[in-house]
Amino acid sequence: MNRRRLHAPGVRTQVLALLLAAGPPAHGDTPATKMPWAPRIRPADFVAGVNHPYFPLVPGTRFRFVERGRRDTLDNEVEVTRDTRRILGVACVVVHDRVLAHGRVLEDTFDWYAQDRSGNVWYFGEDTREYEGGQTDTSGSWEAGVRGARPGIVMQARLAPGRPYRQEYAPGEAEDVGQIVAIADRATVAFGGFAGCVKIKEWSLLEPGVEFKWFARGVGMVRAETPGGRVTELISVTPP
Repeated sequence: MNRRRLHAPGVRTQVLALLLAAGPPAHGDTPATKMPWAPRIRPADFVAGVNHPYFPLVPGTRFRFVERGRRDTLDNEVEVTRDTRRILGVACVVVHDRVLAHGRVLEDTFDWYAQDRSGNVWYFGEDTREYEGGQTDTSGSWEAGVRGARPGIVMQARLAPGRPYRQEYAPGEAEDVGQIVAIADRATVAFGGFAGCVKIKEWSLLEPGVEFKWFARGVGMVRAETPGGRVTELISVTPP
């Protein structure tokens, strides 16, 4: 469910420069690099499952996306599994996410999500493998509570344009940031047209560029695009 990440050598020394290249937060908000992030995670504060109206994770549901760039087209298959993984004492929903090119798997990832009692959806980490040139790269994997990593929020309970927030935090490895920029936008994709979408700007503190995502009520993410013209759109949903 999260966007694919590139892991280039040497990026850890470019944090501030890349944040500026990605575009500073709107409205003069405090940059995420200066935001303290030490969330207190108590299992009693979390509920079973994830039913956020704009980020529902119903076990057994399958999503298919197509991702088009200027030179390639990729398929993205996402399945909300019936499995859970306990992280920091919290039972997280396991989502299986695969990226394929002409049937060949390029990336195979298991993501871990949980929802708190206030309605925020948290991201507790991922087990990811990228395949290229006969090599397997697992450098993007991280788990909250391991080597200083902390969970982040991928969908806020209170949906309103505002300050940036951390979506994940594994120092030097996974440092994505999100910011709600609209709450009544529209998105048209192969699967249909959606009004009242939440539009979120996302960027990494470790890599250049930004990405915009649209989330539809009762469905979740339906569209993503970058200023460079790379577009991901939902093409089908198979219920349990």
